[in-house]
Order: sequence, then structure tokens, then C-alpha cells
Amino acid sequence: MNISITGHHITISDAMKDMVMDKLSKVEKHFDQIQSIKVILSLDNNHSDSSHSGKNNHKAEALMRVAGQEMFAQSYDDDMYKAIHEMADKLDRQVRKYKTRIERKTRSNKRRERFALPANEPETESYAF
Repeated sequence: MNISITGHHITISDAMKDMVMDKLSKVEKHFDQIQSIKVILSLDNNHSDSSHSGKNNHKAEALMRVAGQEMFAQSYDDDMYKAIHEMADKLDRQVRKYKTRIERKTRSNKRRERFALPANEPETESYAF
């Protein structure tokens, strides 16, 4: 898995980088087919939905690519570490939901194959009411 961490209006410390890597490794435990993750940590001086006090808002964003899909998560907080934690939690929820969707699709395809008609029998339509 390829992880890139960049900062916008902020210097990325080793502690921030370690926390991002630790949180994203937990995401990878749920789904190992992640191709890349791009993380942007930034400092906004504008008001956001979560804070109207005018303080500096820390923003953590992540764009994750898996086979056939991109997932995006962002989080604002007055503390960068809380923003990173919340962003990783959002990404983790998305990964678990995506994995569940894939597993259900696979199970239904296997069920269809198991109950498929032999090639020599004609198909009949039946409707359940």
C-alpha cells in the first residue's frame, strides 16, 4: 500500500506522520486490497461547520483508491490529532461498508451458480407474490 502524506500551511511532524501511519494500518487490516492513500493535513483560518470560534481549524483529508473505487474522508477539529483520528474512523467505516457490499455480491453470485439450471433444461419464469 502506497501512503503519501502532505501538509498545506502546516509542517508535518514525525508524531503526526506516525499517527497517520498507525491509524491507516488499522484500516488496512480490514481490507488488504488498498492501492494507495493520499493524506493532506492542513491548517485553515476560516470558520468551518464544526467551529465558529474563529480559531485555527485543523483539517485532515484522505483519498483512498481500491480496485474500481475511490473513497474520500475529511475531518475538521481544533486539534490536528483529533482530526486525524476522526478522518481515519470515517475511512474505516467506508472500507468496512465496501467490503460487506463485495462479500454480499460474491455470496449471491455463488448462490446463483449453485442453483443454476442444467444447460439442457429450458428456463421458466416464476414470480412470487
